[in-house]
Amino acid sequence: MMDQIKKIKSNQIQPIYFAFGTESFFLEQLKDRLIKTVLDGDKTNLSLYDLEETSIQEVLADAETFPFFGERKLIFASNASFVKAKPDKAPFEHNLTYLQEYLQNPPDYSVLLIIAPYEKLDERKKVTKQLKKLAYSVDCHSVQEKDARTWIQSLMKSYGIDIDQEAMEILEAEVSNNIQLLQSEIEKLALFVGENGIVTKEIAQQLVSHTPTTTSIALVDAVMKGSIQEAIQIYKDLEKMNEDPIAMIGLLAYQFRMILRVKQLKKKGYSQFQIQKNIGAHPYVIKVAMAREAKLSEERLSYILCQLAETDAKMKQGLMEKGLAFELLLMDLV
Repeated sequence: MMDQIKKIKSNQIQPIYFAFGTESFFLEQLKDRLIKTVLDGDKTNLSLYDLEETSIQEVLADAETFPFFGERKLIFASNASFVKAKPDKAPFEHNLTYLQEYLQNPPDYSVLLIIAPYEKLDERKKVTKQLKKLAYSVDCHSVQEKDARTWIQSLMKSYGIDIDQEAMEILEAEVSNNIQLLQSEIEKLALFVGENGIVTKEIAQQLVSHTPTTTSIALVDAVMKGSIQEAIQIYKDLEKMNEDPIAMIGLLAYQFRMILRVKQLKKKGYSQFQIQKNIGAHPYVIKVAMAREAKLSEERLSYILCQLAETDAKMKQGLMEKGLAFELLLMDLV
């Protein structure tokens, strides 16, 4: 995706783009860059079409019409469901033969972006094959966990900053599956450390927005340290995030079950990599669990999980007010 944006920035414009995938951040980045480069930011010659409401032949008729102002026109055609296995129903038919002919010989005064915001395309269809072959394909799928680090490093480089290993792990665990949030967080870090600055673990912990899952990791730490004041404060932070106490029970249970599973697998001689592969959790979560497991016996972990289950049942049966039940639980565990 970054390579396509760079090419557009350097005015290497293609007559037809075919964007597919569900990551809206990538789609918006692509559209914004095309508007800036093709039209110099002037939207006079920008046409927007929804292919659930307008046929592809009408869109292409516009693309073949000379622009009224300027040298080029830009056309966005979204929801190209004809590349799916089961196209969405419409009161008209898309003339795909017309599209296939257009792909062979597009006019040089129009730039057409066809958008298929779907997780899967029907790769067997002739139209899909031709779009991928003759148009300039732009993959807008969500960033996979295995690619998160590459994206973080790329964004860090674009802001002229660096990051240490532990801070990288925090970013990966917190926001790696949300590229828009990831960019926002890195921009915030860049403003804090300045050009050529280095983001450390302490800076990441201070500035990166926390998700309920990783906040629950901090809550587990507070329980293990025996700090009721810290545990209650984290609980209040989770409340501000509109987390229901029953959901918080689930988050805590997940973390303690993770520690127990890591402990059991480690006892069998599994390495950290083998444990991560066996459990399927984020490497950072496994690393944290491995650092904790030695501090808790299996008996203690079993007791904690039983208390969590009992409190969960009381909440769901309405035997105790949820907030009070959760605070009493924390006092008992600490």
